[in-house]
Amino acid sequence: MGDMSTQGYDEFGLFHENVSEFGLVVGEAPTVSRVETVLPSDSNGRTVSALLWGKTEPQLVLIHGGAQNAHTWDTVALALGVPLLAIDLPGHGHSGWRDDGAYTPPNLADDVAEVIRRHAPHAKAVVGMSLGGLTSLELAHLHPELVRQLVLVDITPGVNQQKAKAVIDFVNGPQTFPSFDELLARTKEHNPTRSESSLRRGILHNAHQTDDGSWQWNYDRRGHARSGDAAEEPTHHAVAYSPLWDHLGGLQCPVTLLRGSLSPVVDDDDVAEATRRQPGIRVDVVDGAGHSIQGDRPVELAALLREIVL
Repeated sequence: MGDMSTQGYDEFGLFHENVSEFGLVVGEAPTVSRVETVLPSDSNGRTVSALLWGKTEPQLVLIHGGAQNAHTWDTVALALGVPLLAIDLPGHGHSGWRDDGAYTPPNLADDVAEVIRRHAPHAKAVVGMSLGGLTSLELAHLHPELVRQLVLVDITPGVNQQKAKAVIDFVNGPQTFPSFDELLARTKEHNPTRSESSLRRGILHNAHQTDDGSWQWNYDRRGHARSGDAAEEPTHHAVAYSPLWDHLGGLQCPVTLLRGSLSPVVDDDDVAEATRRQPGIRVDVVDGAGHSIQGDRPVELAALLREIVL
């Protein structure tokens, strides 16, 4: 990755834009630090990075979707104003990449569990979006002591290539762009529900400029294993998730499903199946939101999380 510091990038220096764009009332500047967790199971000392919001024990754990990073939750965190932990999934953000490229929900859940045990063992809820939601579901299945309540953001095990086509088309696009403007133009094209300012921030948190002036995405684009195809379809859309329906049905913690009203990723059949598996599930629809509810309607999402969890 290029040296972002020499290009004036400060990952904690953009919060004022989030506050201004969404009209947030923030009493004082947030205390945010980056924390690293070395995975004891990894012989190479791989680390998982996270953003720790606040000075006291986190009340929430937030896990982003594929091709995103922990900063996708910035506006939600600012609106909530409570201590929380936002994790960079392995292969994303500042976290190390897996040697095997196997970013499956069970593998990711085991990695994330180490981070939560260290930094947020008593969190009231785990909130996961897209790949982060499936990871959170597997976390609740494999490490139930760490998930007291589960919130799935626009995802169920019913996701498939057709439903996620818009997401896949964007993620499987070019890795390198001649200029920032060209990267921004493609990002705007595939994210019509987002403001340009929020997309600019997202790119700064999720891409870097190389020595020749071009821009590249930061996340690991491989699937199950190493291959020569850098645009290989992301693992979280390529695998079959039917076992995860069984895992959802076996959960003992409260479960909430939040849908974006403009998103095709979760349909009525998914809601019906989720309700059959978890009769007590709460389902809410966020008007005007696409798949990335935290980017499209962060203030409304924060209000829902406060109502449901806090």
